[in-house]
Amino acid sequence: MEKIKMTTPLVEMDGDEMTRILWKMIKDELILPYVDLKTEYYDLGLPKRDATEDKITVEAAEATKRLGVAVKCATITPNAKRMDEYKLHQMWKSPNGTIRSILDGTVFRTPITIPSIKPVVKNWEQPITIARHAYGDVYKSVELRVPEAGVAKLVFDGESGKHEEVVIHNFKGAGVLQGMHNLDKSITSFAHSCFKYALDTNKDLWFATKDTISKKYDGQFREIFEKVYEENYKAEFEKRGLEYFYTLIDDAVARVIRSKGGYIWACKNYDGDVMSDMISTAFGSLAMMTSVLVSPEGNYEYEAAHGTVTRHYYKYLKGEETSTNPIATIFAWSGALRKRGEKDGLKDLMNYADQLEGACFDTLNDGIATKDLVNLMEGITPKQVNSKQFIAAIRERLEKRLA
Repeated sequence: MEKIKMTTPLVEMDGDEMTRILWKMIKDELILPYVDLKTEYYDLGLPKRDATEDKITVEAAEATKRLGVAVKCATITPNAKRMDEYKLHQMWKSPNGTIRSILDGTVFRTPITIPSIKPVVKNWEQPITIARHAYGDVYKSVELRVPEAGVAKLVFDGESGKHEEVVIHNFKGAGVLQGMHNLDKSITSFAHSCFKYALDTNKDLWFATKDTISKKYDGQFREIFEKVYEENYKAEFEKRGLEYFYTLIDDAVARVIRSKGGYIWACKNYDGDVMSDMISTAFGSLAMMTSVLVSPEGNYEYEAAHGTVTRHYYKYLKGEETSTNPIATIFAWSGALRKRGEKDGLKDLMNYADQLEGACFDTLNDGIATKDLVNLMEGITPKQVNSKQFIAAIRERLEKRLA
């Protein structure tokens, strides 16, 4: 068949470890045979980020603002162990955090569900979408090792000459410090994105922080959400019978477990990181969750919600067979290609994305699955395959659909 044409490139951000291996397999087997793929390529693998002093991550984010659609592989956020393993010049910040800060959008994460895998929480009947704020908190924090006794202060010097300071702690000995920030502008964008997405999908919206403890920081989130809702969305929510409510994060967790699902749960940056893993695992697998960052300007960055699958990568390096689930990474590609097709008016590209996802569902519904899913499947007799065999099975079904 003639390859499907593209007009505008995608921003392609390559990644690390096992997901980098899967990235190439997906491109070679499921995309390049069918699509005349155009991408602007950025290698966000840890060695390249270190070699460029992480400038390549900034360049990739700026390219996303310019081209409008990006697809990203999972990447390593280094810790002390990774510093030694990769002989890094410094402990670089999360590339996702950098990209989210530059795009200043909201991350929406939704489980990919199939009939044969029931949620661990038995009363969940519909997927729960996590809306994760994509700016600030620990991902833009600064940290300091306190080597001795002394006084730590939080200081603000305004351009007008305003000066404020509060004592954080009187250290009697060594310890650590961390400073976080956020912006009214970014929180407001986050609120608008959440309310608009709730209306687009016709779903209730929950929002949770801990403003009883963090009265100014978390309290500002609550106040801005309430103001944005009252002034812009309340009438339409009430007209449709949709609900918006705020609750404390610990209460929200209890409510989520007791619920039937089917709503959007908005969380601050770190809370969203943690809760999206909980939601994805409870619905089946970390490898079965979509993730898309949407900026206020309408730019989109698609990625898998999971990490680089380090344990499987070490097995791969030893020449051992792995059964790593590529579904979320495939859906990152299909989501980006579909959005590129929407923006450029390319129906063939949009249809290809639909058929690629359909082929994934066909494969799973036929009982062909990776190790993480086999023991979760009910009502069918699953067949466990390795990553290469799984992608080959998807390709077989994709060709039937495209034919």
